[in-house]
Amino acid sequence: MILYYHPLSSYCWKVLIPLYENATPFTPRLLSQDEAAAEWMALWPMGKFPVLRDEARGRTVAEASIIVEYLDAHAQGPFRAIPADPDAALEARLMDRLFDNYVMGPMQAIVADRLRPQDARDPHGVEQARRTLRKSYALLEERMAGRTWAAGEDVSLADCAAAPSLFYADRVEPMRAAHPVLAAYLDRLEARESFARVLVEKEPYWPMFPYADG
Repeated sequence: MILYYHPLSSYCWKVLIPLYENATPFTPRLLSQDEAAAEWMALWPMGKFPVLRDEARGRTVAEASIIVEYLDAHAQGPFRAIPADPDAALEARLMDRLFDNYVMGPMQAIVADRLRPQDARDPHGVEQARRTLRKSYALLEERMAGRTWAAGEDVSLADCAAAPSLFYADRVEPMRAAHPVLAAYLDRLEARESFARVLVEKEPYWPMFPYADG
């Protein structure tokens, strides 16, 4: 398997976590390299990453949640992204959507605005995104109370989404002081070997993040 990704991308982190959880062999192709970027665009002209190329099956797989489920089906190990129980599986997928849509999405909107020229910034849009994050924190704080991981007692697809979402969102709209459940949960994520590895690998690129000092 070949993974086209960037070590600073939140959605790429989402895919790296299950790969590292199961020690799945793969060839990394960093999109900071021109040759890898050309291969990636030929495989997925939409220009979004990560993209997984499974040469053994002749499959190109895009969209982070779909890649995680693909790995769950074709690169099995002790980590299972989707629980066997149907109700638990729905909860994992729901939490995945909550983190992607209501934490990752507004966080990325705030970061994107910071990267624009001063005269092209959108203060109103940024404040809307911050309100969405605050609302999401409150919802997640209540929903995750008493849980070890995002969707229950086992690590799942939901945690693959939660780790990058909360890590980055806490830099743009800090949440730890007012949300002890989320703060303790993020601490557990950061201590987990798979996510800790992702955080180490981001370091050479971290100064590129506009809230790196936040």
